[in-house]
Amino acid sequence: MKTYILLFRGINVGGRNILPMADLRLLLQQNGFDAVRTYIQSGNVILKGKSKPGESVLREIEAGFGFRPEMIVLGEDEFDAAVKHNPYDLADGKSVHFYFLQHEPQPDRAKLMALASETERFEIKGKVFYLQAPDGIGRSKLVAGLEKCLGVPATGRNLNTINKLRQMTEEA
Repeated sequence: MKTYILLFRGINVGGRNILPMADLRLLLQQNGFDAVRTYIQSGNVILKGKSKPGESVLREIEAGFGFRPEMIVLGEDEFDAAVKHNPYDLADGKSVHFYFLQHEPQPDRAKLMALASETERFEIKGKVFYLQAPDGIGRSKLVAGLEKCLGVPATGRNLNTINKLRQMTEEA
């Protein structure tokens, strides 16, 4: 069995797309996945399976909860590579963000640069957009326009969350 990391986008945010983690764990277990663990309410899942979670999981969430979230699934090796290739300070847990991309991006670098504040730094490596935002991302124009500039769906996690997920994969 392989270990997979599932990153759901846009669940349990602002009172919309409510998906309790206990229900998500049960749904995944009922679909044949083992050692299902979640971290915080924003849709971070570590599990083991014979095959990669996919379309059937999304259909069941839609049938049971009335919405279809976006889900990015990473194998443990792919997740570890994303962590390894992080170009920013590993101690900067709240300011460094990983945006996992659904597909290889076709970035509009000129727009990305125009939207970035003078303190924001970013790099794209494969299907990961790395962002260092020392002033936070709450009002970031770059974050607000990110998907449009990259041309692909993305879901972001800060380095603190990434480190916790990495710890959970090591424990799995």
